[in-house]
Amino acid sequence: MSNSADSPATGDGPVRTRRFRPVRILTVAVFALAGLIFFTSFNTAKGTNIRTDTSLLKLSDLIQERSRKNKELDESNGALRDDVESLAERDDGSTKAQDEKLTGLEDSAGTRPVRGEAVTVTLNDAPPNATAKLPGYPEPQPDYLVIHQQDLQAVVNALWNGGAKGIKVMDQRLISTSAVRCVGNTLILQGRVYSPPYKITAVGDPGKLQQALADSPAIQNYMVYVNVYGLGWKVTDDGTVTLPGYSGTVDLHYAKPVK
Repeated sequence: MSNSADSPATGDGPVRTRRFRPVRILTVAVFALAGLIFFTSFNTAKGTNIRTDTSLLKLSDLIQERSRKNKELDESNGALRDDVESLAERDDGSTKAQDEKLTGLEDSAGTRPVRGEAVTVTLNDAPPNATAKLPGYPEPQPDYLVIHQQDLQAVVNALWNGGAKGIKVMDQRLISTSAVRCVGNTLILQGRVYSPPYKITAVGDPGKLQQALADSPAIQNYMVYVNVYGLGWKVTDDGTVTLPGYSGTVDLHYAKPVK
């Protein structure tokens, strides 16, 4: 019987050795890569479904829950502060001049309600499918279509420059330590989270407030995006309104060195 093609020959003839074909090498590499992918997927998932955004949803739910809890605590803190102030006013031993000075300080600090004519500015994201409305402008990047922290700050600063006696962002009164911050597409203000549209209300002379908005270079730049890409912008005269006093904590928190 003759030897098979892959068997070594006998006698003095040449020996035919087994050769690995490229197809076989490629097949082994594919299976090795598949095994690596399966192992990585298992190690990453840890028993969860990594095709969904469950972890992100849980984080979003946690943020919303903390925001709701902070709101409840602010309201509770405000009610307790009113009770304390009411008890203190019964007989605190202060003079009328001292009481008037304290009231003035509270007005300046924003812890007392303020009433007067008001203007409200509403900012909103552009439609997700927005395109350039005017010739000569590039098609929008995602960054062009959302409200940024500097946009909110520009409105707040302009209203202060216009002589605002008090400003409320969404449902919270601003004070000297308030920080208007945006993370992604959300506003974080004094421990609470908000989504657009954002409303900013200021009590003061409506004419001066609106003029200050028009004169702001930062808002003039924002208006370019309003006209070209459709960012939301609306200014309304609200008539006479009452802004609530700030009811949160006024303690300053700062970093401390580790000892």
